[in-house]
Amino acid sequence: MSSEGPARFLVERAVSVTAEPASVFTLIDDFRHWIRWSPWEGLDPGMQRTYSGADSGVGASYAWSGNKKAGSGSMTITESIPNERVVLDLEFVKPFKSRNVTTFLLTPREDGLQVTWQMTGPKNLFFRIFGFAFSMDKLIGKDFDSGLAQLKATAEKS
Repeated sequence: MSSEGPARFLVERAVSVTAEPASVFTLIDDFRHWIRWSPWEGLDPGMQRTYSGADSGVGASYAWSGNKKAGSGSMTITESIPNERVVLDLEFVKPFKSRNVTTFLLTPREDGLQVTWQMTGPKNLFFRIFGFAFSMDKLIGKDFDSGLAQLKATAEKS
């Protein structure tokens, strides 16, 4: 699902996971676990990673710097409600500058858990001009699908 207004974008994907909420939450709330499921981890085998702040939860930070595909940027957890929600401040430096909010929602279901991954932020000048050809949904939606599939597989193995 995608919703794009004139000045902001929203990209959202969800997956059902048959695992305990705590297992899924830990994979999201601790950046050191992202290497196991993030769709961007394989883009640059030599990517530099820096972890700072708290080990997990509010204040945990992760910065990366890689090749042209991986780019560079940082993420900081700004809200963490165990087994329910993790909110990140996401800043891209390369290949383009952008600051977005990323949210993971964990919703209990009869058969397990629904994990929803959202990203929202302002459309930069490029996307306001060329958005008819390059929507954020087209650019990162498939990455969200891939990441959620990997998160599901990792959580269900645990």
